[in-house]
Amino acid sequence: MDEAADGAADGMRRQAADAEAPGCCGKDMVDGTMKDTLLRKIAQREMAVGVIGLGYVGLPLAVEKAKAGFRTIGFDVQPEKVRMVNQGENYIGDVVSEDLKSLVDSGMLSATSDYSFIGSVDFVAICVPTPLDSHQQPDISYVRGSAIEIARHLKRGTAVVLESTAYPGTTEELIKPLLEQGSGLECGKDFYLGFSPERVDPGNSIYKTRNTPKVVGAIGEDARQVIAAMYSAVLQSDVFTVSSPAVAEMEKILENTYRNVNIGLINELAMLCGHLGINIWEVIEAAKTKPFGFQPFYPGPGLGGHCIPLDPYYLSWKAREYGFHTSMIESSMMINDRMPAYVAERASKILNRFGKPLNGSRILILGVAYKQDIDDYRESPALKVIEELNGAGAQTDYYDPYIPSYRRGGRVRQGLEGLTPAILKGYDLAIITTAHSCVDYNMVAENAAFVFDTKNAAKGVADRGKIELL
Repeated sequence: MDEAADGAADGMRRQAADAEAPGCCGKDMVDGTMKDTLLRKIAQREMAVGVIGLGYVGLPLAVEKAKAGFRTIGFDVQPEKVRMVNQGENYIGDVVSEDLKSLVDSGMLSATSDYSFIGSVDFVAICVPTPLDSHQQPDISYVRGSAIEIARHLKRGTAVVLESTAYPGTTEELIKPLLEQGSGLECGKDFYLGFSPERVDPGNSIYKTRNTPKVVGAIGEDARQVIAAMYSAVLQSDVFTVSSPAVAEMEKILENTYRNVNIGLINELAMLCGHLGINIWEVIEAAKTKPFGFQPFYPGPGLGGHCIPLDPYYLSWKAREYGFHTSMIESSMMINDRMPAYVAERASKILNRFGKPLNGSRILILGVAYKQDIDDYRESPALKVIEELNGAGAQTDYYDPYIPSYRRGGRVRQGLEGLTPAILKGYDLAIITTAHSCVDYNMVAENAAFVFDTKNAAKGVADRGKIELL
């Protein structure tokens, strides 16, 4: 074990010792109810916190809890993430590297893969992935696995909160029975349980974990008060409570389904405008002048990220349990899922105008991140565009200043190290799939044979002769 790991282990041992101290929730609470004890520990910063999953949601949350004065343990099954955290090495863009290093050095934050340390914390937040499986069905295996591990070490007087996106009913129908059966404890009497959806928007320069309003739903009023008090002590934002975990779970689905449906609408209109010879981007700019009743959404090569492309599938899957079909939602999902293939079709038509078939053409993809100016490629439509083009026989390369390589389907693909006029001239077509602000689009338009801009990233280029918009 290296020095950083030794220090992390020592910190966790101290937390374990603190948890067994008189008056803590691990012992009989002679000075009040479980709620009173936990509220006091929150107010006095005596509560130890665990965060399961140290990814885009979990690590920023762990950092904020530690910054607020709560000694925090991060849990992750990936040894490399544990090692990096314990050495103060940052790997998440929304985390300030200096904050992470300072918190680790001071002993306020540590990481481990050993779930036995769950027994040394009073508050556990589950922030693990909830992807779709190969059949587009919810994959809750990470949530289930986390709940089983927590249950093995859960002590009386602990509050557990699920933050991972899930279908309505997950907290009460899945998590609660697993915790009760695995621990022998009773929810509401021996431990508290709730749901508080993450609202992470990677790369957002205004809203971060700390200042984004939080929604809390819990099983019972006491649990709701304790969990809300914990988030209020950590965040510089409002905490809004709802009557149950199911309401909070549905609220999260609503947030992202709302965006999915509206993006599906604008993508369909973009395809129609293509047939009509109308610039959809100009249409949107004109519609934005209305001061009420309109919110702009923009077309693109598809949907990316963890939430927006996935959440509607969770809802439609749950709805089918009741014989209900979410027709409008499913229609928008079909439109958005079709966009990568539509981009490939449009690319083929552009090449045909120059007497070149898609098969054998050299195409440069500009940007594989799912949104501009971040290094996150989860569910990125650009990767699906590449697969569509490759499937049709095109030869593709990509350039992304934030993502030098990516892994997909067990294969690692390397991007170009730079973007120069000479490189651009070597391709039959350049397709902009991510609107990174650091790319010189004037240089791209000047040197590329032709540019298919699916994000209106080159809107500032004056000479539009070699640019076609989605």
